[in-house]
Amino acid sequence: MPLVHVYMVKGRGAEEIRQTLDTIHRVVVSTFKVPVRDRYQIVHERDPSHFIVDDTGLGISRSEKVLLIHVISRARTQAAKVEFYRAVCEALQESCGVSSDDVMLTFTTNDDEDWSFGRGRAQFLTGDL
Repeated sequence: MPLVHVYMVKGRGAEEIRQTLDTIHRVVVSTFKVPVRDRYQIVHERDPSHFIVDDTGLGISRSEKVLLIHVISRARTQAAKVEFYRAVCEALQESCGVSSDDVMLTFTTNDDEDWSFGRGRAQFLTGDL
């Protein structure tokens, strides 16, 4: 059920984008124990002049492969989030050649009443899910 927004600099091909999304989804499934078909991802491509991801003074080097991944989800444990950060960076390096320096992650947490998957129903509240 997490909704994952992936922000990136324009210029990647369709195959590279799909590989990135597939990789992130595998980590979502394994870390948060969600069903495989529980997949909601949106790619936001930006011109380099419209996409600035500095290093917050940590000495992190960014490249043109930088990704900002924003996860909107029901509450997750601190341990699950920390594991997700580690696992997604490792998987993106292995599958896509994206350095962990190029991955910034953030979470926004919401509640069951904040989700409708269609048909005008709040499926978490109605018991449909």
